[in-house]
Amino acid sequence: MTYLKANEDVNLFVKDWGSGKTVVFIHGWPLNHKCYEYQFTMLPQFGLRCIGLDLRGYGDSDKPCGEYDYNMYADDLLMILRNLNLYDVTLVGHSMGGAIILRYLTRHANERVSKAILVGAAAPCFTQREDYPYGFTKETVDQFLDLCYSDRAQLLKNFGKIFFYTEKSVSPKFADWFQNLGMDASPHTTAKCLISLRDTDLREDMGKVKIPTFMIHGIEDKVCPFQFAEVLHKGIKGSTLIPYEKAGHGLFYNDFRKFNQDVVKIVNL
Repeated sequence: MTYLKANEDVNLFVKDWGSGKTVVFIHGWPLNHKCYEYQFTMLPQFGLRCIGLDLRGYGDSDKPCGEYDYNMYADDLLMILRNLNLYDVTLVGHSMGGAIILRYLTRHANERVSKAILVGAAAPCFTQREDYPYGFTKETVDQFLDLCYSDRAQLLKNFGKIFFYTEKSVSPKFADWFQNLGMDASPHTTAKCLISLRDTDLREDMGKVKIPTFMIHGIEDKVCPFQFAEVLHKGIKGSTLIPYEKAGHGLFYNDFRKFNQDVVKIVNL
């Protein structure tokens, strides 16, 4: 575990665990690398080196004031890969993390990356458009923003209720732990990333992806509907869609054994 510089002013927290083929995990909104606990405890047993970073503004990374968007996060990711001298990396990104990976692959021409796994990705669009009837409306995300500025704890509690397959599919203790991950994020970052989720359209990025890409997505996802993955599958040439029956947005926990097996299988292809 260490801190690496994204630039001269910002330090990012990185966990580096295990040895073997390298997998870099990118968390979603509003979490941090700890959400992948059940990957880090198991995947090194299968010969994988697991690297998790806290995105700028989240977890133990620096939380500067300013704008937050996918371009910035893609640039931060590139600096981490370079600083660790990583090559032939498999990127795994959940929710907003999947959107960040998609932007990385187009902005940086998949530098140092050989495969991508988009998990319940908040992409290509998180909100509805005139020609994209999937996801939340922009007005609903505006309501999330209002709550973020007035009662962030309630916003995160509400989010936790729809994150997993069902409310009862996690224990009360786990639900409390999960909410605390979100509370560790900067309030400023939490709001700014909601705006990026609301406004960013990555559909033009899809056709530019040139590496093997896999979408793992829960059919019952209440945060990023399964249609997101279908659009990605159609738009990313040669991609593979892996649907999870009876799974929601938090499938990397609810279905962690199956999920871990799929990650190992993909990395070793």
